[in-house]
Amino acid sequence: QVQLVESGGGLVQAGGSLRLSCAASGRFFSSYTMAWFRQAPGKEREFVASAIGSGGILYYSDSLKGRFAISRDFAKNTVYLQMNSLKPEDTAVYYCAAREDYGLKAKYVVWGAYNNWGQGTQVTVSP
Repeated sequence: QVQLVESGGGLVQAGGSLRLSCAASGRFFSSYTMAWFRQAPGKEREFVASAIGSGGILYYSDSLKGRFAISRDFAKNTVYLQMNSLKPEDTAVYYCAAREDYGLKAKYVVWGAYNNWGQGTQVTVSP
């Protein structure tokens, strides 16, 4: 198990940028797939991006690729989500998630595949 703490959310105008951070506690950070999900009011929790524990493999939602970028700093046990060209429809609570990947390089897009979650951070994009 790992504990996850997100930060970096806030209010931004359309077209602006934000960078979210997720600090993970515990050991073996490199053994975990780290992911970002988001959930807008009245909608399902949606996969945004994920980063495999090792090998530098990154996955993205097709609809967000090009505007959002996930990265991880193994020295700091932290994963980031850089969000550019933000739109009002990006408004949501953003969650960091983690799961052991057992050396696999799978793209886990279903929220139920993850067993470790942060508390979420609100991102609001004004028109």
